[in-house]
Amino acid sequence: MEWFITTLRQYPELAIFMTIALGFFIGRFKYKTFSLGSVTSVLLVGVIVGQMKIDISSDLKQIFFLIFLFSVGYSVGPQFFNSLKKSGIPQLIFTILIAVFGLLVTWLLARMMGYDAGQSAGLLAGAQTISAVIGVGGDTINSLNIDASTKQNMINAIPVCYAVTYLFGTIGSAFILAQIGPLFWGGIKKARQQCRNLEQKMGMDSQDMPSMISPFSKIVSRAYNLGENSVAIGKTTKELENYFLEKTYHIYVERFRKRGSKDILDVKPEYRFQPHDDIVIQGRGEYVITEMKELGKEVFDRQLLNFKVDNIKVMLINKKVVGMTIRKLSQQKYEFKVNLQKVTRGGMELPLLPETQLQKGDMLYLIGPKNDINKAVKILGYPDVRTEKTDMISIGLGILLGGLIGVLALHIGKATISLSTSGGVLIAGLFFGWLRSQHPTFAQIPEPALWIMNNLGLNAFIAVVGITAAPGFVQGFKEVGPMLFVVGAIATTIPLFLGMIMARYVFKFDAAVGLGCCCGARTTTAGLPAVQDSLESKLPALGYTVTYAVGNTILIICGIILVFLMS
Repeated sequence: MEWFITTLRQYPELAIFMTIALGFFIGRFKYKTFSLGSVTSVLLVGVIVGQMKIDISSDLKQIFFLIFLFSVGYSVGPQFFNSLKKSGIPQLIFTILIAVFGLLVTWLLARMMGYDAGQSAGLLAGAQTISAVIGVGGDTINSLNIDASTKQNMINAIPVCYAVTYLFGTIGSAFILAQIGPLFWGGIKKARQQCRNLEQKMGMDSQDMPSMISPFSKIVSRAYNLGENSVAIGKTTKELENYFLEKTYHIYVERFRKRGSKDILDVKPEYRFQPHDDIVIQGRGEYVITEMKELGKEVFDRQLLNFKVDNIKVMLINKKVVGMTIRKLSQQKYEFKVNLQKVTRGGMELPLLPETQLQKGDMLYLIGPKNDINKAVKILGYPDVRTEKTDMISIGLGILLGGLIGVLALHIGKATISLSTSGGVLIAGLFFGWLRSQHPTFAQIPEPALWIMNNLGLNAFIAVVGITAAPGFVQGFKEVGPMLFVVGAIATTIPLFLGMIMARYVFKFDAAVGLGCCCGARTTTAGLPAVQDSLESKLPALGYTVTYAVGNTILIICGIILVFLMS
């Protein structure tokens, strides 16, 4: 054991990765809906590992944190700037108000309890579930004109207060939003009915969106031998597809084989189908099966059904399509045969409903023949090319420029105000992410690489924080006492209740959108599935994406403001 501890002291980088591994392992465990989560688990493991008195350079901590902040900004950049447009203004204002409430409530409670700047930043980070404030709070404290030992004590207090308040910040927020939130809309039954009404308004029960996929529906290809009385006899491919379309079915003819022939042919516009021709049709499973009796007898022919179908992800950038609903897009007379599998915005999957409105930067997942996919891509936007390469030039340049902007300071009397390097890098990430949505070939970062930057960056930073703060962690916990948990619960609850009151009575959001906005504005990821389960609807995601992007940014900046207010 002594050899192991000596080795970790000699090679502190090994201690970091051990902390991450153990933290993620512990964070996987759940009791019903309760879980510590990876970040809190890594922090607590880091505190334990830090009892071995392992010295780690603060520069290493900052490197990981800047990588994390850039990835956060890059991820939410398109949604952040979209919120500045007319359609996103209500949710933007709502998010800013929630952040201001969180800041003011935390500040007032901290003043009442006599907390210092570090304890206040930790309270904000945990109660408002914004882990990044641990880093920006520490950076801002470092910029204060106070002695080094006081700075270090304040910085060490941040993770202590975060650990005490984060559990209720996450679990309490999810419970309040999912169980108490619907009461503001007349109770759970009325809230669920509102969701069903909105779903119907958005076309959930509509039969005219056959290009959409639900959990009960998949795109299928089936082969049929046309009978003597088949509806296809004498019709061209276009006429047959129009026949299906009149019945609100988007069913496409993919290929065919003439009677008695062995050759399989692509569809020909002028050819009219004859009895006992074999054809392959593609569409939603329930529609294809419905038409089976009218077409003929289904055949299982490996050669006939063995053709390539492409799956591709397309970034929507075409101004003519941006703002369309899925229904309107499906009604356009484009000369291609593709089906829409799902739509994501900022990494969050949207409800695939006829009246779901498409925004610039949305990712559309398409399936269909290669030629038709290529036609669709030209009309919709830019294909998200599958690549393993990350544009390291953009990452390096973005962090450099953001850091340089962040170190610029404004001197007011004896006070020095700046965004700090972390705040500057966050803003650079937002800008680079937005540029990527405008120019898809710029600053390409594959999703797996972005996941690594986000999760490894944050958790390696948290691991270093836990290890370096460990010697004073227990003493710090004694200083803040168990009363901090109560203070944290109050700091979590009051802004949430104010947010739900605003969502219901000021902004007049529907229950689904209102509670989704509350989850996003508070960056409470765990709250979204809890609300969706409570309302028995996926619609809260519509209110989550924009508010999450704005909330992530504004709350981090609130961490900087709070430190200045408390100092």
